[in-house]
Amino acid sequence: MRVLLLATAMLALAACGSDRAGPSTPAGVAAATNIDFADVANYASPALPAYFDQSVAALDNSPISNPVDDRVATLGRVLFHDLRLSTNNRASCGSCHQQRFGFTDPMRFSNGISTAGTTDFHAMRLGNLRYWQPGTMFWDRRAADAEAQASQPLHSLVEMGWGGPAGGIDALIRKMSATAYYPDLFAWAFGSATITEPRIQQALAQFVRAMVSHDSRWDAGYARVFSPAASNRALDIDLANFTAEENRGRHLFMADADQGGAGCAACHRPPTFALAADARSNGLDAGETRLFKAPSLRSVGLTGPYMHDGRFATLAEVVDFYATGVRDGPALDPRLREASAPRRLDLDAADRAALVAFLKTLDDPVLTTDPRFGDPFRR
Repeated sequence: MRVLLLATAMLALAACGSDRAGPSTPAGVAAATNIDFADVANYASPALPAYFDQSVAALDNSPISNPVDDRVATLGRVLFHDLRLSTNNRASCGSCHQQRFGFTDPMRFSNGISTAGTTDFHAMRLGNLRYWQPGTMFWDRRAADAEAQASQPLHSLVEMGWGGPAGGIDALIRKMSATAYYPDLFAWAFGSATITEPRIQQALAQFVRAMVSHDSRWDAGYARVFSPAASNRALDIDLANFTAEENRGRHLFMADADQGGAGCAACHRPPTFALAADARSNGLDAGETRLFKAPSLRSVGLTGPYMHDGRFATLAEVVDFYATGVRDGPALDPRLREASAPRRLDLDAADRAALVAFLKTLDDPVLTTDPRFGDPFRR
């Protein structure tokens, strides 16, 4: 009797331990990736600094219908880095949005399935994408949200190649269903193995929204002085871990023109450094009528080029443009207008260099190396 009770107790403990460990990883998933079903990465509830408070949460463009879930975001990580999602196994989202460069491409325009073709726009950085309102995506805001954006590269004949004669999304889904890992991953994430375009969109959108950048040198310094009750949330206070030049650039960025600054923060809003919700275009070309958006400035110093068409190779060229090159047009943001003319920043060479130095303090070495966002495939 005692032996039977002991055996029963041991089985119960083993079962309890198994529940705590979570489900085992299917062989096909384990063979292709380093994803561990029993040890799921945390995407849904990251530890954020105190200044990522309700004022920041109010900018979150995550829809109620697609809140971040660790399993779904993990599936998004696989989708993001999978070369097999292109027609010829040559391109993935991560090919153009490279983690080590802040999820952008050092090339002016990106190659997809062939070096013979390139994208029309420069690949945007993805950090803090979730804090842009109203949530529209791409440089020209043509996608309503990150979900709608997520599968457009799949349909592109240049990027992933599934448009037209390639058979569209149905052909891609047949290819994914034939792999040894996607049916199990979709079943784990969504409760059934069915692969659909909306599910692909949900997973990719959750993954990119989880790319929250908050580990730069600016963050380390600002965390020491932040106070929600301070004037301007203490954004224009010298930071102890900055050089004099970096603090000068910080002041120029944060302060309005009537306070001796350049007013950059009016459009590129700290602490996320994502674009203000009401921002318009920046006067790159005379007579511009299109409304562009910009990515967050987080990790902007890791690589050029810059702007939607990659016309500027360096941050120094970007600052020079705002100092002398803003052009008038119907889409120009009012903050870049002075009376009836485009506003140009009155900055000498030292101040221009200081602004560049400050922008480089926004580089995030944690997000650019975080294994939660890295390539999960066993190459």
